[in-house]
Amino acid sequence: MITNNQQGRLYLVGVGPGDPELMTCKAVRILEQVGVWIAPKAKKNGNSSALQIAAAQVGVAGKSVLEMRFPMIKVHLGREQATEVVQAWQEVAEMVWTHLDKGADVAFPTLGDPTLYSTAFYLLDALQEKCPEIRVTIVPGITAMAACSARVGSPLGIGDDVVSIVPAAFNDDRLRTILTTFDAVVLMKVFRKMNRIVPLLDELGLIDKAVLIERCGMDDQRIYRNIRETLDRELHYFSTLLIRKKVITG
Repeated sequence: MITNNQQGRLYLVGVGPGDPELMTCKAVRILEQVGVWIAPKAKKNGNSSALQIAAAQVGVAGKSVLEMRFPMIKVHLGREQATEVVQAWQEVAEMVWTHLDKGADVAFPTLGDPTLYSTAFYLLDALQEKCPEIRVTIVPGITAMAACSARVGSPLGIGDDVVSIVPAAFNDDRLRTILTTFDAVVLMKVFRKMNRIVPLLDELGLIDKAVLIERCGMDDQRIYRNIRETLDRELHYFSTLLIRKKVITG
């Protein structure tokens, strides 16, 4: 889709947690209309999971598709970022801007929802440094935690629950405080952290309140209701841990 004599529009499109059928109608419509897709991937020689999901539902025939790497390095807001990370953001922003400046719209498919721990806003920030008035539309998507909650038949929050959403990548005492404070906790990015998380949950008496869902909704999905089974296991990146203290009573 080309605009007439004006800058193109950037679409940050949430493609959901992995099952192509969980893409929204709006996400599908925009991806069908936009001819340029630039998709994030974690490894230089790897593939973009977001692109694979989008392609399974929409198809890429006639599209200009490029996968670009976003390194999996921790980002600490308010601190100076690693040079490799900043360079990657700038390279992707430059590529996107090349198309936008010619009047072409660009779609950036991203896993889950663009507003929740997504690479999409790193890209947007880098682009807004180049052009503060950039035209952008953000298309929300179904989150991994929503899909996982539905899959195990347990609410994320209900009644007067107070819920915390936590990236489990940090290595300090905040996790202990969160687990003892909130009624329900969603732990994301746990795939390399279970050897630290399981003993902590055991210590806090929460081991039987937790369930881990790996590759939710996909053909090789696994649900661990005994999360001790995850110890020393190589989990997929698409792994989410749900912890719920309260039970629903009539």
